[in-house]
Amino acid sequence: MERVAIFVDVQNVYYTTRDAFGRHFDYHAFWARFAAGREVVMANAYAVERGDPRQQQFQAILRGIGFTVKLKPFIQRSDGSAKGDWDVGITLDAIEAGPLADHVVLVSGDGDFDLLVTRLRERFGVRVTVVGVAPLTADSLVRVANDFVPVDASLLR
Repeated sequence: MERVAIFVDVQNVYYTTRDAFGRHFDYHAFWARFAAGREVVMANAYAVERGDPRQQQFQAILRGIGFTVKLKPFIQRSDGSAKGDWDVGITLDAIEAGPLADHVVLVSGDGDFDLLVTRLRERFGVRVTVVGVAPLTADSLVRVANDFVPVDASLLR
């Protein structure tokens, strides 16, 4: 049985699917497509915590699907800008999962992950699939992945 590790950049997926399609990512459909029939060795969804009840309900749904939800506090800077990205956390967890998995699925279009994908492939020999909104996914990330799966109607609510 193929061992899979799944990493979802929730903020990236939320904004890219909203901006490109005006719809939400379908986590149930995603899980059915990428986890079914595989041994899931790690499945993390990375989000920012704002204390919003609807967001907490969404996080409970993710947990019910099978994800471990990792939260980072939303930081509002005095200049009005905000911070809450998970790039380092996702990278550390993915490197940790590398020796445990045959296949890594990364849901993000963030080009910063091209180095991670390259390292996973070279160091651990894992197959890496990137799932993202095609026009909003960095070309560098698509190039280094074994497979790129564009988000389409089958992965949207």
